[in-house]
Amino acid sequence: MQKYLLLYAISDGEICAVEAALRGGATMLQLRAKGLPDADLLALARRVKAVTDRYGVPLIINDRTDIAIEIDAAGAHLGLDDGDLRQARSLLGPGKILGATARTIDQALAAQSAGADYLGCGAVFGTSTKSDAVPMPLELLQEICGAVRVPVVAIGGIERGNIDRLQGCGMAGFAVVSGIFGAADIGQAARELREAAEHVL
Repeated sequence: MQKYLLLYAISDGEICAVEAALRGGATMLQLRAKGLPDADLLALARRVKAVTDRYGVPLIINDRTDIAIEIDAAGAHLGLDDGDLRQARSLLGPGKILGATARTIDQALAAQSAGADYLGCGAVFGTSTKSDAVPMPLELLQEICGAVRVPVVAIGGIERGNIDRLQGCGMAGFAVVSGIFGAADIGQAARELREAAEHVL
């Protein structure tokens, strides 16, 4: 699974944007479409999965383990307030990916113990997508990476201009929202970030 975490794109599900990111080199995609009615989210998830399947890229559903199971996605990701990880692990079964958010070593160890396959840690540079995201000291990111056995992805404000600052922190990859989907040329942004990610790791 670790190879898929290299450039982990997080999208609201706009199909043309998703396809451009995958064409550019995103290695995993998370659908984060908060606030949609269940029927609309399910329909969107099916459309997005058709694209990720075509590119051979795993699809992770944010927050909604039930939707992930319904469409046979690769797995689900739960934030700190998005449900019980042990229950999600039980529902998904051993063959699916379960991601979890962690901002402290204690949270990271608890998530690992509860069955998380990877951790998303940040926001490493702050972020415009979450108003309550306080920048995480890079020393803490490094400590979390060293404290757990599961791979860690850095998230939060990562773009081509700052990704090099994460070199040596020990993460397995980079989760990116605006650095890809906020770009004028999504495919080019993904290509540049993919190349940079490979260099940093």
